[in-house]
Amino acid sequence: MADSSLSSLGAKVVVAASSDENHPPENIIDGNTKTFWMSTGMFPQEFIIRFAEPTKISAVTVDSYNVKHLKIEKNTSQNASQFEPVTEKELERTEGHLQSNAISLNGSSATHLRFIITTGYDHFVSVHSVGAQN
Repeated sequence: MADSSLSSLGAKVVVAASSDENHPPENIIDGNTKTFWMSTGMFPQEFIIRFAEPTKISAVTVDSYNVKHLKIEKNTSQNASQFEPVTEKELERTEGHLQSNAISLNGSSATHLRFIITTGYDHFVSVHSVGAQN
């Protein structure tokens, strides 16, 4: 599953805290790190990815820029509500290249994953790609 874009597997970004028409949230799951979603400057920022059906996920890969602290939550319902915490991570600052992180989700089963960016290294952050491994 890691080699395919999430969008080709039926996943969708169903919520994003902010949106820029030049850098829409759908870019997060298109499998291309040259396209990205950009925040509008306030924190926290979040986006929610919905899978076509409950999916077992051992880890996610996140390619981003200027993200300092990331929390990941999940649920198994059809609605994007009542999330439970899965993990959180402090990401290292990178200059001039993407932050590439594989984050373990311990084989969680999820219909939705919520990614909450609580702080950034700058006013604006970008998320270039999110992939999943089952």
